[in-house]
Amino acid sequence: MALQDFYSVLAIPRHAPHSQIKSAYHRLLLQSHPDKHIINQPTSNLVDIALLKEAYTTLSNPDLRAAYDARLEARKNGWHSSQTAPRPAQLVSLEEFDQGPDDDGQGPWTYPCRCGGSYTISTVLMEEGKHLVACSSCSEVIWVGYELVEDEPYQPTD
Repeated sequence: MALQDFYSVLAIPRHAPHSQIKSAYHRLLLQSHPDKHIINQPTSNLVDIALLKEAYTTLSNPDLRAAYDARLEARKNGWHSSQTAPRPAQLVSLEEFDQGPDDDGQGPWTYPCRCGGSYTISTVLMEEGKHLVACSSCSEVIWVGYELVEDEPYQPTD
């Protein structure tokens, strides 16, 4: 079964805030409700109410949304089938990772997997916007949460 694009279902941008998600959900719910159906409205504009509810439930919960966004990212990176797409086992903040021996802030960072292997993420992967990281020993995949911080240009002091 193909992954439904909930952002398209609700007709909202990918980084829409909760208020916009809620507003779009209510608007579409009213438009698609059988008791509120406008006679001149084409039936092709109607959306499945169960799909609307699933989209709203997923996108309005931060944890569900993060996991959903990870699946969308995986699909965008070439995994089109639910049979081959990695499904994140969990969401892990970069703060929970151990930094490499250099401790210079450039990584790599590692996180232990339950199989005994480890997940590794580097500055290069983060700069590319990669959040899905596979274990080095098994098929588990996690979604790594982080935000990139822009470096300020060097300002010599007088």
